[in-house]
Amino acid sequence: MCRQHSGEPEPSDSGAPSSHNDAGAPLEPFPWDAGVFDAHCHPTDAMASIASIPDMKARVLTVMSTRSQDQTLVSDVASRYGVRDSNMTMSPHSSDEGRLVPCFGWHPWFAYQIYDDLSSNSTYDGTPSGKISHYDKILAPPPSSKDVSFSEGLPDPRPLSEFLQETRSRLEKHPLALIGEIGLDKAFRLPQSWTSANEFKRDEGLTPGGREGRLLSPHRVQMSHQAAILQAQLRLAGEMDRAVSVHGVQAHGVLYDTIAKLWKGHEKVVVSRRDQKRVAEGAEDFSSSSEDEMEDEGHTNSTNRRKQKKVNSAPEQGPKPYPPRICMHSFSGPVEVVKQYLHPSVPAKVFFSFSIVINWGTGGGDKAEEAIRAVPDDRILVESDLHTAGERMDQYLEEICRRICKIKGWGLREGVEQLGRNWREFVFG
Repeated sequence: MCRQHSGEPEPSDSGAPSSHNDAGAPLEPFPWDAGVFDAHCHPTDAMASIASIPDMKARVLTVMSTRSQDQTLVSDVASRYGVRDSNMTMSPHSSDEGRLVPCFGWHPWFAYQIYDDLSSNSTYDGTPSGKISHYDKILAPPPSSKDVSFSEGLPDPRPLSEFLQETRSRLEKHPLALIGEIGLDKAFRLPQSWTSANEFKRDEGLTPGGREGRLLSPHRVQMSHQAAILQAQLRLAGEMDRAVSVHGVQAHGVLYDTIAKLWKGHEKVVVSRRDQKRVAEGAEDFSSSSEDEMEDEGHTNSTNRRKQKKVNSAPEQGPKPYPPRICMHSFSGPVEVVKQYLHPSVPAKVFFSFSIVINWGTGGGDKAEEAIRAVPDDRILVESDLHTAGERMDQYLEEICRRICKIKGWGLREGVEQLGRNWREFVFG
């Protein structure tokens, strides 16, 4: 999630990549012609920067939406600059088209603005008192325990069913669109209510809805409510066969459990080496046995044949209750969580994306390097997570590409080409 919402300043241009390495030698020229793909960014948070997209060196941006104020903006920008088919991403082009892939989703920081009308225990009845009750139920501590005016200053919550229908319509309008940014966040606290002083300092160049420098309140969104909003969007992604971009902060375990609940019963069959050998032996026996011998062998061979059928079974067809591909954006978890998502039984294809501003800008560089080494070469992505398009976004994309290539031991062109293939696999499947 970009920093205009967290309240932290955007990184300055002083963090841009140097033209020399640590030893003072000139850096290898960066292979922009190989294609660089930003897996996660928020340029519609600063709409004035959108006009710079056609002049960027990056080939394609994956542009997130997060809240009510930016859903239409992302759709409108995609109508002008969007990728129409995957072939448009294969080579450089000078036209406005083919420069971004839109994503539609509701970020966990704004989950409090939605009530789950699909649940039997809906938290809102459409009345002023119901609004107060909704926020008391899904925020901790309950605002009424401190100052009821805090809830009164929040927006009227909107129904989850309405948002899902709007998102479905946008996905139908943009056939290559993804779902994002969605996820869970244990650390986030709502900003305090707007004051006249805050209003006076507002930056008119920023899309409304963010923190914009306000101090933080003590109120957090209950994880159970965040999980309900997340799972509804994950199911929609499965229904429409779209990839998702997922935010996870201080919630790696519960995030994995929340996603994994949706693929329960759909896991891939994992056969041990011993069972693989038994299946092979059973198949060999079967091929050389007479019908009488097969009947005499009874249970043993039937078990082997069932195992062989499972091993050779085709992938499930049709909509599923989980997304086909998942990007863990600016991944900050430990290696153990990487291994969870990469377990052979997991039916979704999980990618891990890294950014300079989040993974190194918040002091987590060592953990990020460990995760990058653990992620397979074909599951790693790069991102800027910036809220302004243009030269600075290019600079941070170059920096993260160089850094990942160094950590992975890749040649620069080789690595950039690999990252491009990974992005196409994540977006298009």
